[in-house]
Order: sequence, then structure tokens, then C-alpha cells
Amino acid sequence: MTEHDVEALVDVVAAPGVREWWPSAGEPERVREELRSDDTYEAFAIEVDGELAGWLGVEEETDPYYRSAALDIILAPRFQGRGLGPEALRTVIRRLVEEHGHHRFTIDPAVDNERAIRAYEAVGFKPVGVTRRSERRPDGGWRDGLLMDLLADELT
Repeated sequence: MTEHDVEALVDVVAAPGVREWWPSAGEPERVREELRSDDTYEAFAIEVDGELAGWLGVEEETDPYYRSAALDIILAPRFQGRGLGPEALRTVIRRLVEEHGHHRFTIDPAVDNERAIRAYEAVGFKPVGVTRRSERRPDGGWRDGLLMDLLADELT
């Protein structure tokens, strides 16, 4: 992902269909920092036909006794509903299995983000449980999250 991608993604996060699910959507500088890779978080731009379509973040647990990866993803509204999110998740999961030896993956959409939950279920993620008041909403209130996980051999 390039710095140019980060700037374009700030606009994606601010768009209806994304902003209601991104807690810091109204804080562009904070969004920039959240989208960039760091020592524990790897960020990827999602491109479709050479056009920026979204972002996928991976946080790896590298301790061999707890080897896993947490994923996060956004797609610009015009790219949603076309199977691109599940395709991007499958691609990165396969890479993490083959190149990094991961066997377990988590993702945690808001419990009321039905579109995201359906997309994650299409990949093979299963609900584990509800994390109560675990995520700040853009309006400052709290909402519940749905913890979902996937074992490598369940990838669909």
C-alpha cells in the first residue's frame, strides 16, 4: 500500500456504507494512522482493474503457541456486494497459511453489520460470541461486536 492509497482510503472511510462501521471516520488524521502498516499490523490496498477498491489489514500473532491472525477489511461502497471482500480475504488467508504457517483467523464485525457478516460467512468464518460494548460508534456510543473465527481447513 502506498501513501497515495492511504489518502484515497480516507475518502472511502468517510463514505456512507463505510463510515458508520469505522469508529474514527470523522477524524481523517486518525484514519490515516489506522490504515498504515506498523510493526504489528500489515496493510494492503485492494485493487480492481487497477483502481483502488479498499483496504485489508492483518495483525499476526507470531508466538508459535498461539499462531493466528486477526483480519479487518473495508471496500468502497461501489465495490460492495460483488464478492470482492470474500475474494480478498481468501487471498490473504491462503498467503498467511502457506507463507506464515497460520491455522486460525479472526474477524470482528459489529453485530448489526449484516452485509459484512454474510461476506465473512461466505469465506467460512463462524460466530464465536458477542463482545459486548466492544467498539466505539462514530457518534461516540458503544456497540457490540461479533467475534468470528475460521480454521485454515474451513476456508471456502
